[in-house]
Formats: sequence, C-alpha cells, structure tokens
Amino acid sequence: MTLPIDTAQSIDLVQRMIAIRHDLHRYPELGFQEDRTKATVAAFLRNLGIEVHEGVGVVGVLKAGTGGRVIGLRADMDALPIRETSTHNYMSTNAGVMHACGHDGHTTMLLAAAEILARSGDFDGTVVFIFQPNEEHGLGAQAMIEEGVLGRFAIDEVYGIHNLPGAPVGQVSTRVGQICASETLFEIKIDGQGGHASMPHVGVDTITVGSELVLALQTIVARKLPPGAGVVVSVTEFLTDGQRNVLPGHTTLKGDIRARTPADRQAAIGFMQQIVDGVAATHKVSATVACKTEFIEAINAPGPVDAVVRAGKAAGLDVIPDRPPMSFSEDFAHFSAAVPGCFLLLGNGEAGAHGRPLHASDYDFNDALLSVGARFWVELIRDRLGGDKSGSPGL
Repeated sequence: MTLPIDTAQSIDLVQRMIAIRHDLHRYPELGFQEDRTKATVAAFLRNLGIEVHEGVGVVGVLKAGTGGRVIGLRADMDALPIRETSTHNYMSTNAGVMHACGHDGHTTMLLAAAEILARSGDFDGTVVFIFQPNEEHGLGAQAMIEEGVLGRFAIDEVYGIHNLPGAPVGQVSTRVGQICASETLFEIKIDGQGGHASMPHVGVDTITVGSELVLALQTIVARKLPPGAGVVVSVTEFLTDGQRNVLPGHTTLKGDIRARTPADRQAAIGFMQQIVDGVAATHKVSATVACKTEFIEAINAPGPVDAVVRAGKAAGLDVIPDRPPMSFSEDFAHFSAAVPGCFLLLGNGEAGAHGRPLHASDYDFNDALLSVGARFWVELIRDRLGGDKSGSPGL
C-alpha cells in the first residue's frame, strides 16, 4: 500500500504541527473571542482544499467516495483566564490568559488528521471537522448546535478527545454510558442585619449564617444521597459586605454541583433548597437560591465506544474500554445528547508539565501526542467510513 503521507512528509507534518501548537499556545484566546485561532484553522483547512464554513466556530467538510455516512470529529479552541508560570519558549503573550487545558493540542491534532485524510482520501463518506469555541464555560457546543452544525451537515456520529495528565502518554480510555459529570452553578444570597462587631446580638450577621450553610451543604453528599452516587457539592466563593469592625448584613455563596445523572442533579438542587430554607428560617434571615446547569452529563453510546476501542488498538495504543467516570464536565455532552457519540481521554504523560493537573498555571500539552492523536483520528475514520486498514496512516 502507498502510505497516505510518505516518511519525509510525515516528519514535515509533525514539525509543522508542533510549530502550529506552539503558535496557538503563544496567542491564547478566551471563549467566543477565538478570532485569531479561528482564522488560523480556517486558513489551514482551505489550503488543503477542504470546504470551510465559519460561524461561531469553524467547520471543515471533507468528502471521499460515494458513501452517505457522515462522521463529526470535534476539537475545542478556547483558553483560560490564568496567568502562565511555565518556563518554555512559547509562553503565552496574552497576559492573564493561557492554554492550561490543552485545547491548543486538541485543535492541532485534528488539523493534522485533516491533512492526512485530505491527502489520502482513504475513506468512503464525509468527515466533518468541528472546531468549537468556548468549551470552558459550557456554551460553545450549544451555540454551534443552535447554528445548525449537526443538522446542516447531517452528522450521524460525533467524537471528541481530551488529554489526561497523569495517564501514560497516548493511553486511550473511555466507557459506555456516563463519562463526564454535569455542572450546575449555584448562587445563594443571604440578607440579614449587619451591625457593629462588638454587638453581634443586636442584628443577625450573615457571615455566621453563610458559614453554617457551607458545612450543612456537605450533608447532601454525606447523608442525603447514596454512597457512590458521585455527586460533589463545592462552595467556591464567599462574598460579604463586612469590614474589620462591621458585621455583614449581606452574604453571597457561589459554587457548583457535579452529578452523574439528571436524577441526582435534580435531587441535589432540591436538597440544597431545603437546607437553605431551613437555616434561613432558624436565623430569621432571607435567603434565595439560583441554579443554572450549562454542562449536562456526557453520555457515550455503545456503538461509537466500540469504534473508539477498535481504532485505538489499530493505532497501536493502550486502550482502557471501561474507565471510571470523570468528575469534571465537558460540553461535548450537548453533541452526544443530540447524536450518538463517544468522548475519550488520551494520556498526556505522568511527569513534569505534562503530568500537571488540567488548569494548572504550569501545565503544558505534550507535543508527543500530536502524532498519536492524529493517527487515532485517522484510524477512527477508517473504522467508521471504510478505507484501507492494511497500512500506517502516515504518522
């Protein structure tokens, strides 16, 4: 078989992909502000002769043969509002913004796969490359769906990759069913009576009420839901109008709830309301609860999971087909709720910056994954849309 890309072309592609990844890392952009990133992606795809559609994100459409099946491959593009503390020579030049989650790598891997598939044409059907904005706030996938990405291109199945620090380089892990938790943001506002710090009995200071709520909310997980439910309730902000000698009359608690099922999510919200109402009544203050779910539970379909397992093995990678569910959230969930799909994790490495937690200020995507991820994407398209499986995908 003639390889889709010969050895010299493979080396050149890897070098160019590293350069692109480093360029994206130097110029990170926050959600719905990915203008430079989108322009880079669109130009790369057009240079390959791939049909390009620009909207809130970038969509590339590549057809080969006469097959009618359409497979969507998704990569996220946005960065985070974090000041980078790395020491490599491609640090962020955008103060207070960095690619601390590896979306620069996800984007580059999919661009590499697009080039291999465009050059080889080794499939029968249509590949839709989905470059999504604003994954971090859970708004980008839904925005693309509302824009019509799934219906307009008649996507039959959709797949997404996220790197996983701490796992061996290139290890593929996924599961059938729920793989990522939902995230529900909550805001609790408490209104009491502030006053002088020397006379707390005169009013009802809300810092005491808020402190009681922080502890009481943990009984949702510890006592109100079954052990092993996987629900997490975290208070992440405690805001008051108090001063050094002024007891606060107003306090706001903010945080999030992670859940593995819609039923547990709704139960946790209900218990939170009960607890807040009870504590507020005890202290004779006013308290309100507002909840908003932007990330729903990510659910993998059996067929696509089977395809991911086969593709991982065909690419020569270590595959874990039934990993435990993750507690973090992913807005890929909106795609896989609309059409059958599979979200998978790809090991980023166990040491150094590659093993740092996601969202750490010194995290870095592993360049060794660029060729691994591209090879996996190509094998997945061969599995879903046919193609010659007897040779290397060219990386």
